[in-house]
Amino acid sequence: MSLMNTNPLNPEARKRVAIVIANPAVSTTTGWPVGFWWSELTHPYLAFTEAGYEVEIFSPAGGACVADGMSDPNDASGYSKTDLITQGFLHTPELVALVANTRPVSEIGLAAFDAIVVAGGQAPMFNFVSASALREKFVAFYTAGKVAAALCHGTAILKYAQLPDGTPLVRGKTVTGFANVEEDFADNAVWQYGLLPRGTHVMPWRIEDALRDLGANYVQAGLWRSFAVRDGNLITGQQNFSGAETARLVIEALGR
Repeated sequence: MSLMNTNPLNPEARKRVAIVIANPAVSTTTGWPVGFWWSELTHPYLAFTEAGYEVEIFSPAGGACVADGMSDPNDASGYSKTDLITQGFLHTPELVALVANTRPVSEIGLAAFDAIVVAGGQAPMFNFVSASALREKFVAFYTAGKVAAALCHGTAILKYAQLPDGTPLVRGKTVTGFANVEEDFADNAVWQYGLLPRGTHVMPWRIEDALRDLGANYVQAGLWRSFAVRDGNLITGQQNFSGAETARLVIEALGR
């Protein structure tokens, strides 16, 4: 139990956030198993709970979810070894259990939550195309004037989200998401390590290109910089280092 005083404005009616993580998938470009990204769950989870919010974890299909290996601070790659927030989450059995038994997004009650936050990882690029329930919930939150947020490759949901009149939700909106310069970095890394033949890309399409094509004003802060942007009740974060910044904007929008 934390000793921090969360100091909510109304302890009897705390803000509630639904965090959505991706179900496991297999990359159609690499053949590798892919999933959600730990820090995009754990960093917002910490920020929200420290603000006194109630948080529940969902996934498009429900059930057990698996993270991308390199997002685990204990992974042999060492890529995320300095992520002490995720390390703490992984060493808290009751929190790990939430990931092992997520509820399907179809059970998210619009009236029961103040915000929906869609985390990224590699899996959204492959399985959000068929995540119709998630798309409907995200649009429902947005059109109801509630906070609708996504970060990193979780912003893939914006490629498919349309308003009731068929207009892309992101048209005319200022947004961010995984940047082309970061996709270039990832591609070059796997090529240099001989993990993929040069010219074979990690992702089947790119967030930045897709959002621009839909008429969004796409912005980014540079390679691996923590960055998030709010346009009305739509909040987007750039990549895996942007979880806390994305959560900060959600808290700023909702208050306590």
